Amino acid sequence: MTAPAGRASGVQTDASDAPPASPVRDGGRVLPKPPSLVRTGSRLPEVRWAALALALFLVAWPLQLAGAPDWTWWTLYLACYAAGGWEPALAGLRAIREKTLDVDLLMIVAAIAAASIGQVFDGALLIVIFATSGALEAIVTQRTADSVSSLLTLAPERAERIVQTEVSAEGGRDETTESVLSSSLTPGDLILVRPGELISADGTVVRGESEVDQAAMTGESTPVRRRAGDTVLSGTVNGTGSLRIRVDRPASESVIARVVALVESASATKARTQLFIEKVEQRYSIGVVVATLLVFGVPLALGDEFQAALLRAITFMIVASPCAVVLSTMPPLLASIANAGRHGVLVKSATVMERLGRTGLVAFDKTGTLTVGAPEVRSVHAVPPFDEVAVLRFAAALEAESEHPLAKAIVRAAAPHGHPAATGFTALPGRGVEGVVDGCAVSVVQEAMEHEEDGTVVVVTVDGMRAGTITLHDALRHDAPAAVSAIAALTDHPVHLLTGDNESTAAAVADATGIREVHARLLPADKADAVRRLEADGTAVMVVGDGVNDAPALAVASTGVAMGRHGSDLALDTADAVVIRDELTAIPNVIRLSRRARRFVIANLVVAATFITVLVAWDLVGTLPLPLAVAGHEGSTVIVALNGLRLLRRRAWER
Repeated sequence: MTAPAGRASGVQTDASDAPPASPVRDGGRVLPKPPSLVRTGSRLPEVRWAALALALFLVAWPLQLAGAPDWTWWTLYLACYAAGGWEPALAGLRAIREKTLDVDLLMIVAAIAAASIGQVFDGALLIVIFATSGALEAIVTQRTADSVSSLLTLAPERAERIVQTEVSAEGGRDETTESVLSSSLTPGDLILVRPGELISADGTVVRGESEVDQAAMTGESTPVRRRAGDTVLSGTVNGTGSLRIRVDRPASESVIARVVALVESASATKARTQLFIEKVEQRYSIGVVVATLLVFGVPLALGDEFQAALLRAITFMIVASPCAVVLSTMPPLLASIANAGRHGVLVKSATVMERLGRTGLVAFDKTGTLTVGAPEVRSVHAVPPFDEVAVLRFAAALEAESEHPLAKAIVRAAAPHGHPAATGFTALPGRGVEGVVDGCAVSVVQEAMEHEEDGTVVVVTVDGMRAGTITLHDALRHDAPAAVSAIAALTDHPVHLLTGDNESTAAAVADATGIREVHARLLPADKADAVRRLEADGTAVMVVGDGVNDAPALAVASTGVAMGRHGSDLALDTADAVVIRDELTAIPNVIRLSRRARRFVIANLVVAATFITVLVAWDLVGTLPLPLAVAGHEGSTVIVALNGLRLLRRRAWER
């Protein structure tokens, strides 16, 4: 059914295939309510109105059976009508003004028609069951939303901001702090996090050392050591030491906010199947109205009694309405999105969740995807008159401006020696960087070295002269082989590797992970072209990457998945889904979850169609009691809603 005020479908706007704009960069975004303020259970208006309708019905029914004056129980029944039917009736009238037919309005019309022929009990029963099923739908939708918004409880509401630090005569530090709302922190603020406290912002440790439990955000099973210069995430738990942290991002751009915003965006979209069903729904609903008039008019013209013909038509209108069909699609998909979000995979739309299960081929980037993305400098070779330190300093001056993992490794290696500032910095996507350092034209470009089978070599050139080379090694992710094996078992085509590295380096990673299809020396445009070729025969390709050079391929692929922990903003914005915990095994899990959601959608459609077919046939061929018609119609709606809710369970992810 559609989503009027009285029926919570969890879908608010139509969606296209394009992923929504990055919610993290939409400045001034208001964060969702924390779970303590979210309406749940009896706080939902749908639940309150349904409860009132049921209470009025339960008072009126005994009075009717006891032979009380008609006006007493008629008044209570009509009040029941008003309590349970005013919201869908109002929404239906608004839909008519927009030249659409809301099938919920058909239920209200049927209830009023039943009262008009003296069947006020049957009409009130329809309203009660109708309102109750609407309340259950609202609870199902809210459960999905709560599973996402509950992430907000990971971040503390308040933080201790350091407003003044003085060095005492004894050499100690006297700090003055103030308690502020975490949402008011701005980049550059210093905060104090004591042992055992939650970290209230994404930032960098400037003083102190402690172990930090990051399991909630990154999935790491053991706490990690954090000291000056290391980054920390809001919502993680400080260990035994005190930390002074410089805030790097406002609350609206934190990892937690990114999680909630992306899943909220996903919940506000509709899948292809849902959009198709809603297109059919309008025509079907008009057909139901026409068929109802025929069911009423033809027997009446053949001599049937007015009341009997009208009762049969009312019953037909109820059982033929496609409420359960319309509700078959979104609950499973939204529940799957929420479940994936709890396990560190942010799926940006219901369309994407539906499309993930159609993946026939997966192509991986190498650096930062199959590898940990934190390479280390293994050796430096200089060409006279340059020495190793000079080569490192020249390279680090340029790489300090780059986001690439190789650049960060070079800067770390040069830290003990320091490096000058660079000007005229230019990134050469897929190749390296260039600029001016100490008045010299310097370039740092990746080079193929056939004998370096387990490393990457970059060449440093100064004023056109080869100054030396830097060899870096990037360790393989521990779960990469298992993830590749699981994906290969799920898809029709072998896993591919798309990388800008040389053939020998790519082959070493491919051998270690079990990948047999390797595409090396690819620039960003080459990766996109490779994906187009792989999709030429209609195969749905998933690309998994993390860097700026992966963005074109992520955009071209049927589905783009970004590794979120170290991923560039461009890759995160371009991708259809984000793996924030950097667990590669989450990729086969989310493919399986998508396929399971599709099976649930199909099962729901079969259940809904079966109920409609059986009840309509019963009404046309025999005599279907109105209460049984109401129970069957609304029962099928509740069944499909609760069936979709099953995908919120942990078993749905782990199976």
